[in-house]
Amino acid sequence: MIGYPFTALATLLVLLVYAALTAVVSRARTVYGVAAPAVSGNLDFERRYRVQMNTLEQMPILLPLLWLSAAAVGDIWAAIGAVVWSIGRVVYARAYYAEAAKRELGYVISAIPILAMFVAVIVTLAIRLA
Repeated sequence: MIGYPFTALATLLVLLVYAALTAVVSRARTVYGVAAPAVSGNLDFERRYRVQMNTLEQMPILLPLLWLSAAAVGDIWAAIGAVVWSIGRVVYARAYYAEAAKRELGYVISAIPILAMFVAVIVTLAIRLA
């Protein structure tokens, strides 16, 4: 039995968002004629690729914090953080696809739960170790 069912579901959501962004890049290779292994040559493709890579760059920070948060502050709170992060990634992607300079709101939405989970874990550890 999974001790943190909401966190597990939220983790699956994070992975689903990443898989969808990966599929967008795969389709963009065909649409924009960017054959692998190239990752440049068409700005529309490059924006889609950067969204996928930026998301991948955040996942090694998010996922451990997500599970540490589940243990530190609770299953539902951690899951909410992952859902907000996932929404932020979708907002980020849509804005970045349209115009790279407009990606800030999605980035901020994604950054807030990471920062909140980090602080929550540090504070909980400090209290428990005191």
